[in-house]
Amino acid sequence: MPSGTSVVTIGNFDGCHAGHASLLKRARGLADESGARVVAMSFFPHPASVLRPESAPALLTGWGRRCELLRQLGADEVIRLEPAQDLLKLEPLEFVQEYVEPLNPSHVVEGSDFHFGKGRTGNLDVLRVLGEAFGFEVVDAEAVKGTLTDNTEITVSSSVLRTLIRDGRVRDAAALLGRPHRVTGSVIRGDRLGRQIGYPTANVDCETLTPGDGVYAGWAHLPTGKSYPAAISMGSRPTVNGTDDRFEVYVMDAPNEEHRLAGIEEYGWRIGVDIVARVRDQIKFGSVEELIEELDRDCRHVRRALERTISAGVGS
Repeated sequence: MPSGTSVVTIGNFDGCHAGHASLLKRARGLADESGARVVAMSFFPHPASVLRPESAPALLTGWGRRCELLRQLGADEVIRLEPAQDLLKLEPLEFVQEYVEPLNPSHVVEGSDFHFGKGRTGNLDVLRVLGEAFGFEVVDAEAVKGTLTDNTEITVSSSVLRTLIRDGRVRDAAALLGRPHRVTGSVIRGDRLGRQIGYPTANVDCETLTPGDGVYAGWAHLPTGKSYPAAISMGSRPTVNGTDDRFEVYVMDAPNEEHRLAGIEEYGWRIGVDIVARVRDQIKFGSVEELIEELDRDCRHVRRALERTISAGVGS
């Protein structure tokens, strides 16, 4: 076994999905054999935000959440690689010299589709050659397949997850993530219509990918450290002739003081919302009264959906 004080894995790690979990598990096993530490090097934001900002993918996880999840998956240290031009123009050899060699790795663990260096010219074969020169072994971790709710098998990837979430297939996304997708952001001022009809909602300025239009069941994680069932609306609010898409969260069961502390009345507070199940499509109702009746039904559906996921082992 090569000598070294770390086992390194490099990538975007957006979503920290089941494929990433497999990489970290392999790295953790190798590190534990020699008493080394596991170092995850994560690009943030996505390199595409610099190279082609007009088509950069939406984030599945913000930086704080990503670090938290990577540590849960086995990383001892998480290093942020900011994709500035100086970094992106490095040739594979220069990248390894500047960023990998200083960590004194015994192993570098990557998936078979790993690319690095200027123009993505580095791959696993290039990395193996560099490993021989710098004294580390390259470990090829096999791709991970997940099973969707229709029993289809699919290779887990961040791009697949983005498609599932945009399509509202949040149960399928959770199957590949190993947990529900979480939308994070800051509470901002809305038009207060929800308050007027008895359903005060938190309007969220989202930093991570939102699901496709519809009503969802989920869990709202408040800055007080408490979590509550939530009815979530994503869309343009057709009943009140809305024109802009909004992500609105009705936090159920929280006492008034908790609402205030959560920023539902004091704007600017941060909130995390786990999207557990899709309840229905967005619908244009004939009146506000019909909307209120439907919101009552939605809340009942939300509770049932969350009860089913808890019984299946997917809690808050």
